Amino acid sequence: MCQPALFLYKYLHISKKYCNFAPDMNKYFPEIATLRMDIEREVKRKIRTPYDFEFLAGVIWERLHENLSPTTLKRLWGYIDGADTTRRTTLCLLAQFLGFADWEAYRASLAMRTDIESEDFEGEGVHINDLQKGDRVEVTWLPNRRCVFRYEGDAHFTVVEAENAKLQVGDTFDAACFIIGKPMYLDNLKSQMSNDKLQMTNVSYVAGSKNGLNTVEIVRNK
Repeated sequence: MCQPALFLYKYLHISKKYCNFAPDMNKYFPEIATLRMDIEREVKRKIRTPYDFEFLAGVIWERLHENLSPTTLKRLWGYIDGADTTRRTTLCLLAQFLGFADWEAYRASLAMRTDIESEDFEGEGVHINDLQKGDRVEVTWLPNRRCVFRYEGDAHFTVVEAENAKLQVGDTFDAACFIIGKPMYLDNLKSQMSNDKLQMTNVSYVAGSKNGLNTVEIVRNK
């Protein structure tokens, strides 16, 4: 169990400074999983069928007089294939549907909640509240990827080893947890280029999107 309230508090704390310039977000991130659950609670039905998405689009129009297409909602819920990221404007509309001023206000509210229980926070693996500064996390995923990350504190990591992966030694990123069998989500990635110039990409990165991580192991700082 990922201790949801603490997990979200730490995750939001490290990313709050980016809110005013928020990029599109990965639709599998915990905040968006929670958003989907909250919307289903609000409309008092599970969103599972084509009719459900038509219904939700209609309810959003009635409340906000904003057009959010059923196709967009289907992608966000994973009902159909599409981009792994969701536009911030879409997230703002859905947050407003729930009564918040915008997406940032909704995200900030999550840090105060204790009711968040979801499979997105469960699973065998490593969470940031398990780590101490200097610990290393070794992860592997298909077909032959392997990386080792050093924990710098405040949910921030540095890549110290990388084999057959797009990540490079020296890259830095923020992450909340690494779960076996689930994709690895990295936020606010800064990539170390070959000319040793640090390029801030400020994007999310996903590894193991189909099969998730194969192994996750902590190497304690001694």
